[in-house]
Amino acid sequence: MFSYDPYAALAELRAVAPLELTSPDFTAGGPLPGFAWSSSRGGEDRHPTLEWSQPPAGTLSFAISCFDPDAPTGSGFWHWAAYDLPADARGIESGDGTAKSLPAGSAVLPNEARLERYIGAAPPAGTGVHRYFFVVDALDVDHLDLEVGATPAVLGFNRHFHTLARGILIGTGDPAER
Repeated sequence: MFSYDPYAALAELRAVAPLELTSPDFTAGGPLPGFAWSSSRGGEDRHPTLEWSQPPAGTLSFAISCFDPDAPTGSGFWHWAAYDLPADARGIESGDGTAKSLPAGSAVLPNEARLERYIGAAPPAGTGVHRYFFVVDALDVDHLDLEVGATPAVLGFNRHFHTLARGILIGTGDPAER
């Protein structure tokens, strides 16, 4: 397993307040639930339920993503990225991660498969246990002006400059178990 933590590196560039992020579907550092795996690996391509604490004053929206830094790509693998979730949201129920399944006004970007939805874990055999970083950022803007079809990395760049608080919840996926 790799040890690189992209969010620790970001925190060195710009510290932000903590936001508690939890899920009733898995424990921090524990395996993802079966439904959060790819349908090609017996899962349902559904993200887990996510719940977060009260954000700091000045929060006007949220951005959310799921990233696997352990994918054998040299650049990781984006499973999901959404933004413009309303400031009064304190969580989302498990679902496919499409804009239709999120609160009104939310936008979803294409993932690595070029789908505007969550795609589940599918770590290739021989690549060890993968970590899936579910991240929620409380933002100081109500809308991020991103081009249609922008990548999750572009979202990451833009949210970096507007993040007031960040919550990170890491789940794992072991290719030997599926």
